Amino acid sequence: MTYNYIDRAQILVEALPYIQQYSGKTVVVKYGGNAMISEELRQAVMSDITLLRQVGINVVVVHGGGPEINEMLEKLGKEPKFVDGLRYTDKQTMTIVQQVLCGGVNKDLVATLNRMGARAIGLSGLDASLFEAEVKDPKYGMVGEVVSVNAQIVKDALEKGYIPVISTVAQGKDTLNSYNINADIAASKLAIALGAEKLILLTDVRGLLKDPKNEDTLLPIVHVSEVPTLKKLGSIGGGMIPKADCCVEAIRSGVKRCHILDGRLPHSILIEMLTDQGIGTMLI
Repeated sequence: MTYNYIDRAQILVEALPYIQQYSGKTVVVKYGGNAMISEELRQAVMSDITLLRQVGINVVVVHGGGPEINEMLEKLGKEPKFVDGLRYTDKQTMTIVQQVLCGGVNKDLVATLNRMGARAIGLSGLDASLFEAEVKDPKYGMVGEVVSVNAQIVKDALEKGYIPVISTVAQGKDTLNSYNINADIAASKLAIALGAEKLILLTDVRGLLKDPKNEDTLLPIVHVSEVPTLKKLGSIGGGMIPKADCCVEAIRSGVKRCHILDGRLPHSILIEMLTDQGIGTMLI
């Protein structure tokens, strides 16, 4: 029993220099994947975020909600459609995307954080024109490419001690439409606009893998200059390409570190940020 108490105390001591290092800094977390589907993982992520805020670290949450959108489409008898891995978004689908992301998903996350003692506030990319977008390509429908980020509303919320929770719907800059936008890219653009210390992308694999079929080949540290070679070798492919690309853009635009973490592991955020061990892939 004594050993357990000592062990726990050692964990807290190990976390202290990291807390001191990141206190007052901003971390943007893109929340999605299995970490949103599993209630256990959801509670773990929200408790991680609450703890970070309680020790003085500014946390911004950017979320998607693909499974919830699919569920609502199926209830309405509409089959989800994807083009090149992106959700094809017609006008009806866009209405559902906006209702699900800005409504149910966003407010559920806000309520969870508030119940844990945090002060969370829900925002969307439409609020104060936070995200402005133009149509990415007509073949994707109402999927937008972010062209500007107006981050003042997020800065104001952070200064008042809130955790901003942001859904990825953007205001159209080229039309009167709203657009569905990629959550990884939105998180990266926002991290840049905020001058964030870290961008954390939660995903459903351990991180970047030398062999994508073997999770034992994790690449713990990747320099942005290595990314083109890893793409050519096939280590970075499919859905990991946009994640790696937005990390490269973030780092080259001033974000200090980017992390691709396994959201299937409870408390992966705390393990990465507040321990010597760390997990996942860190891009520098």
